[in-house]
Amino acid sequence: MRDPYKILGVKRDAAADEIKAAWRNMAKSAHPDHNQGDPTATARFAEIGRAYETLKDPRKRSLFDNAVRMAEAKKQEQTIMQQRQAAREAAVRAKAAQANAERVMEEIARAAQKAAADSSRQQAGSAEPADEMVERIFGAQARAAGGGRAQGRAQQAQYQQAQYQQAQNQQAQNQQAQNQQAQNPQTQAAQSEAGRRVDGEAAEAEIRGDEETAETAANPGANLSLPLSILTSLVRRFTGAKDTGMEKAPDEVTTATVTIDDVLKSAWITASLPEGREIGFALPAGTRDGDEIRLKGQGFKLPGMQRGDAVIAIRIAPDPRFTVDGFDLHAVLPLSIENAVLGTEARIEGPGGPLNVTIPAWSGSDKTIRIPDQGLPRDEGGRGDLVVELRIILWEKPDDKVTDLMRSMREGLFL
Repeated sequence: MRDPYKILGVKRDAAADEIKAAWRNMAKSAHPDHNQGDPTATARFAEIGRAYETLKDPRKRSLFDNAVRMAEAKKQEQTIMQQRQAAREAAVRAKAAQANAERVMEEIARAAQKAAADSSRQQAGSAEPADEMVERIFGAQARAAGGGRAQGRAQQAQYQQAQYQQAQNQQAQNQQAQNQQAQNPQTQAAQSEAGRRVDGEAAEAEIRGDEETAETAANPGANLSLPLSILTSLVRRFTGAKDTGMEKAPDEVTTATVTIDDVLKSAWITASLPEGREIGFALPAGTRDGDEIRLKGQGFKLPGMQRGDAVIAIRIAPDPRFTVDGFDLHAVLPLSIENAVLGTEARIEGPGGPLNVTIPAWSGSDKTIRIPDQGLPRDEGGRGDLVVELRIILWEKPDDKVTDLMRSMREGLFL
């Protein structure tokens, strides 16, 4: 069964008299005799009757209210548990990535120290060739990280280029110091640039076969920070991290119930997050029932991770005056038989105050009157409409003249 409160269009704290009045109005408008061309009229009329039977009985109403509260509490509890589980899993992944990065940095530091020591011993002729040692170190690291031989050779080439460039820079500085007094600044800069260009071509020829390293050798300016780029690239490669930054923590999801007046005024809303923290925001223009508002960087905060977002699902509370349909507001205007037949001027409550409505003659219950720019604000500007739905109702007490007239019309006896 659907929510009886929604069927009758009343609030959950509505009094018995208000529920009865709503049932009477809806039962009259949905009666099958007044909707003979509608095949669903009988089902709607029966549904209205079941909703009234549930809400007019205090015991049945209490049982329904308790069941709804338990279902909402269970759903909220499941949502909180899922968010907490996602936060715990993200924290474990962040901790593992950080530990892996630290391990890789330690291995690279030890490899660099050993490379420096072996290079010194090689100059003395007492150690294995530096190229073979570097290839062995980086090849082992690449295989441990899940890569292949090509990846190890690429890392080796990057390391060799860094060492080669460092030596060439030192040689260029010494040559510059020797020729400083004999050359002017412009000639010195030109010769230094030519020397670096020649050295870059030699390095490219030496490590031919690796496209990434060849591009680095062809750009001497980038080689100044090459050792740091090697470390950063290796850490990202081993840990699986992306260049876009840290992993993002899970979002916090909650629901905020607002009124139609809040949407009309773009009011400031305060919502409670699952972790117990409150967050405030202003309703943007164009907010509709069921929309989600995402607040960047306002969600879960976990160590070593980018902060998640807060996602607020908007629910517009039922209003005794209107029902919401997109950006339009719908209101029901009861009419007596004589006013529906003859036409009249009526007054209806609008979102900004009372409004005058002209009812044309011979207006039935299927008639609607649309008042523009009296609905909810649109995101592109302007507002929706207020749609007035006419409902013909009978008098509280029977009238003999009206009864005789209806009998004469039904039996074909026109006076």
